Amino acid sequence: MMNSRVDVAVMIGSGVPATLQALGKRICWVVLVNGERRGTAFATREEALECQAAWQQQLKKGLAA
Repeated sequence: MMNSRVDVAVMIGSGVPATLQALGKRICWVVLVNGERRGTAFATREEALECQAAWQQQLKKGLAA
């Protein structure tokens, strides 16, 4: 079975959602599962890393089932 990749990517400028831009944010972080964005944009890298870890746990559970 293929292993899924879970990455954290940074988005800059126009890639940042308007809600974060309104708060003065010019960069945000997103989680990619096999290259596809999943979930929301995060204002901090730490939040994105927590989401990444949760995805990795979820995918491990799926493989074990």
